[in-house]
Amino acid sequence: MRTIIVAGPDAWDVVEKLVRELLTELGEEGRELGTLNPRVRTLWEARPNLMSAVIAFGDDGEPIGLLTLSEGFAIYANGLYGTILEMYVVPQARSSGVGRRLIERAVEIGHERGWSRIDVTAPESAAWDRTVRFYRSCGFSPAGPKLKKPL
Repeated sequence: MRTIIVAGPDAWDVVEKLVRELLTELGEEGRELGTLNPRVRTLWEARPNLMSAVIAFGDDGEPIGLLTLSEGFAIYANGLYGTILEMYVVPQARSSGVGRRLIERAVEIGHERGWSRIDVTAPESAAWDRTVRFYRSCGFSPAGPKLKKPL
């Protein structure tokens, strides 16, 4: 791996490409999104602090990993905290330390911004055991299930 950068909306093309790869790999969960609304890009450009994109590039300069991160506020978190929204490493770069480096950079961002914690959602099914083991090896611990209500 050559480098990791923290990018904003100017990196949209790379972010969109890797998120699409993630959603394709997720299968049914990824299909839930349907067509990506162009408004997402416009909104991020108008409000760049909504999300940060941590992007890993291989030695050849091609993007090989992505972690998107947003800031939230909650009393239970003692104020500011971060949430990993999407994380993806291309299959050929898995188990090479790319994911761990993305998490390490997210932790650095959290310290810089005064966050009390970083949350991430990982499904509770056997299909996701490897993902949960990875996050736990990076210091994450269970914090309960997450539910959603589409609007």
